[in-house]
Amino acid sequence: MRGYKIFSGTANVEFSKKISHYLSLPLSEATIKRFSDGEISVQIGESVRGKDIFIIQPTCAPANVNLMELLILTDALKRSSASSITAVVPYFGYARQDRKAAPRVPITAKLVANMMQTAGIDHRVVTIDLHAGQIQGFFDIPVDNLYGSIIFNDHIKNKNLKNPIIASPDIGGVARARSVAKALNLDIVIVDKRREKANESEVMNVIGDVAGKDVILVDDMIDTGGTIVKAAKVFKERGATSVIACCTHAVLSGKAYENLADSALDELVVTDTIPLREENEKIKVLSVAPIFGEVIRRVYHNESVNSLFD
Repeated sequence: MRGYKIFSGTANVEFSKKISHYLSLPLSEATIKRFSDGEISVQIGESVRGKDIFIIQPTCAPANVNLMELLILTDALKRSSASSITAVVPYFGYARQDRKAAPRVPITAKLVANMMQTAGIDHRVVTIDLHAGQIQGFFDIPVDNLYGSIIFNDHIKNKNLKNPIIASPDIGGVARARSVAKALNLDIVIVDKRREKANESEVMNVIGDVAGKDVILVDDMIDTGGTIVKAAKVFKERGATSVIACCTHAVLSGKAYENLADSALDELVVTDTIPLREENEKIKVLSVAPIFGEVIRRVYHNESVNSLFD
């Protein structure tokens, strides 16, 4: 075998170290610097000629900086005669711009896919819980979109909740919530958001009964926390015993931490695809680094990735 190496960008170095530990393979040397004007400088510190390369870099905030770092690191490795380059992108930034939702707007997720391939990512992309599954089709190379539910399912089982029920915070997330509900053999409720009249605040209607239930909200990400916090409040008003949210990507921008602190949410369970800006007693972090490490190992050895989730 040619051998493989793993490189890390600066977006989530601790996550990369966990993958390195799982694989018993040290992170390869790359010097990443910033010039005074903000430009990024990369220098690969060891030979990669003929090697299969895996770059670990989520494109989380600051999205533009981390994306450019990924592209420049890829170009440096390509020009250093790497045999193949795989991008391990735990959080895929710009995924919410996946279609033309209005006239004269870009499809930025497709643009990002083009840029990544043009830079030299030529083998595959590994990510988890893409906001929109169709983004896999924006690439002309394989995309392994992993499922965060595998780790949430175990966490939910271990909590031994008395009367659990799965909830989707909106209509768009029903398929994701149904998948978790099916795996755990639980019922599902749905939050339907709507504005009854123009200029009136958004109303949240719950489709299903949550009285006396331990509600588990399931979503791919939590950004400002507005939807999750409002949903938790409504569930408690409808008689829910407790409300837990399981969200793969902890974007947590703006006033998210303040919103969580003052909310009816009992616990927020997230993964470590994005580093947290600050600690919060309501947030519990589960690591998906071992899953990514195992996927890297399987990809290199041409083994099945899907069987990992069976």
